Amino acid sequence: MSTASRRFPLTDWTVVVPVVALLALVFSWGRDLPGFAVALVALCLGGAVLAAVHHAEVVAHRVGEPFGSLVLAVAVTVIEVALIVTLMADGGDKTASLARDTVFAAVMITCNGIVGLSLLVGALRNRVAVFNAEGSGAALATVATLAVLSLVLPTFTTSKPGPEFSTAQLAFAAVASLALYGLFIAVQTVRHRDYFLPVATGAGTQKTAGASDGGEAAGDGDGEHAAPPTSRAALVSLGLLLVALVAVVGDAKAVSPTIEAGVAKAGLPNAVVGVIIALLVLAPETLAAVRAARRDRVQTSLNLAYGSAIASIGLTIPAIALATIWLSGPLLLGLGPIHMVLLALTVVVSALTIAPGRATLLQGGVHLVVLAAYLFLAVSP
Repeated sequence: MSTASRRFPLTDWTVVVPVVALLALVFSWGRDLPGFAVALVALCLGGAVLAAVHHAEVVAHRVGEPFGSLVLAVAVTVIEVALIVTLMADGGDKTASLARDTVFAAVMITCNGIVGLSLLVGALRNRVAVFNAEGSGAALATVATLAVLSLVLPTFTTSKPGPEFSTAQLAFAAVASLALYGLFIAVQTVRHRDYFLPVATGAGTQKTAGASDGGEAAGDGDGEHAAPPTSRAALVSLGLLLVALVAVVGDAKAVSPTIEAGVAKAGLPNAVVGVIIALLVLAPETLAAVRAARRDRVQTSLNLAYGSAIASIGLTIPAIALATIWLSGPLLLGLGPIHMVLLALTVVVSALTIAPGRATLLQGGVHLVVLAAYLFLAVSP
């Protein structure tokens, strides 16, 4: 990261693009857009994703790991929750399963897509991708517990017909999700922060990068030679990051009617809408994770992946539970048999990947195949 990139002149694309994307959101909100307008909004959406990744890296460089990954994961998830609630409020009964579809898609994309790409990139660079098994294993256990409590149990409970929680069960799931999320954040940032710091590779040894280097792993060219940005630059980047993320999610909502119409016209299941929304919303984290893996910071990539999955469930379920006070219609949370099998496969494969603290191209490829199977079955169940 160069010094020039931290000064943020008004003409810098990282400043201009989020503002333009936000303006596109303002002018497109609540309107039926013609085809060319949808294309322009989609272009602004892509630019906002790239800007969000840039500003997330500036903030991460300032605060160090694992706080940098946490900032991006929480920011994206909070706005994702707002998008889900907004779409459910506008969509009626046809969006009863939107929260489930989007959250499960986020889990599959993060735990298989982001993890798989990161391991693939890290292994291509160093033959073996190295990370902290303790921190990644704790994160995976949290993801698995949250997913089972919130997405699997509703299929088997009997208090209400269908894959739904009763009011008391939903309240318990919301409280449990928040408690687990809070406990994980405390462990990640305070109690056992060293478990989530990047691991340096070299001469066959493993070494955890200490907090004194600002969370930058040894061997990371950018972090090794560039001084962290100033507090002012980091605050400016944080503000622009939030603007970019609001634009990403808002523009995704603006193009969602076109997406829904296209899905319906193609005769695809309605769950595909949730998959596409999750893909759009998680684009900043995916790019940030791959760039971190290219810099020998696979642990940062895993922090982003599992942290996003934890935040997606741990924040979405309580928010949806609260929103049911004014939302009408059923709230379908329970997964079907195919998705439960894919979730179980993801947990088993992830556990085997994380346990050694090292991964090769094979593990990355296995995760990507599981994601491909999920995407294919979403289109052709």
